Amino acid sequence: MVMPMNVLEKAVNSKISLLLKDGRIVEGKLVGYDEYMNMVLEDAEEHMGESVRRLGTMILRGNNVVSISPM
Repeated sequence: MVMPMNVLEKAVNSKISLLLKDGRIVEGKLVGYDEYMNMVLEDAEEHMGESVRRLGTMILRGNNVVSISPM
């Protein structure tokens, strides 16, 4: 089993894709994170169905994340 903190450590300054509890997918460059898996993403985009919304820099609370995928 791959531990989420190990994935985040290796993915700093790389693009990641996050599946959120509400079904949205957020993609962006991981700039930083903390022990609660709160993350800072740059150039973030929200994907929901066919629509894409540019969010820029965002702070994402860790308890909203279902899965983390490096890109």
